[in-house]
Amino acid sequence: MNNVLRIDASMRSAASHSRNLLDYLVEQFEPASTKVQQRDLLQHLPLIDEAWIQANFTDAAERTEEQKSSLALSDTLVAELRAADTILISAPIYNFQLPAAFKAWIDLVARARETFKYTENGPVGLLENKRAIMVLTSGGTKLGSEIDFVSDYVRHVFGFIGIDDLTIVDASGIGADEQGVLGNARKQIDALAL
Repeated sequence: MNNVLRIDASMRSAASHSRNLLDYLVEQFEPASTKVQQRDLLQHLPLIDEAWIQANFTDAAERTEEQKSSLALSDTLVAELRAADTILISAPIYNFQLPAAFKAWIDLVARARETFKYTENGPVGLLENKRAIMVLTSGGTKLGSEIDFVSDYVRHVFGFIGIDDLTIVDASGIGADEQGVLGNARKQIDALAL
């Protein structure tokens, strides 16, 4: 059984190109051998705050009930990542960066002793042997250009927590050639070995 975690980060629902492309990608998986869990960030995630930070840096055995409550959603999100063999993400580029909800998700899952650890040789990711595929859409920010601040960041963050196998489906530049970019993105998806 391939356990798939689907994360949608667009703040648009039906009209979202990134969601629609991820729908197309999910259709490529064999339904009988695939279990898909969905995390839709359109439903918003809280930002980390001082209570969350305090709870996170308190030893798990010493946390109060209030601290456990502060970390409950974060614990759930980390558990979703641990259970997944494959992580599928749809995200647009807003104002040269990822949506704030996706950054909030990153802040909630990038946790020392949970998804990475510090060693004498630097940080080591703990979420190994997982594959991630991210569909990135944009109106005008072309991936690989001097104004692409997203693709390297995403690769770094996922590698930091141990997910080195990341494929980015490039659907950037929709504003200039919507049909061409979307058609090319579908071809990239068709070429993936799922």
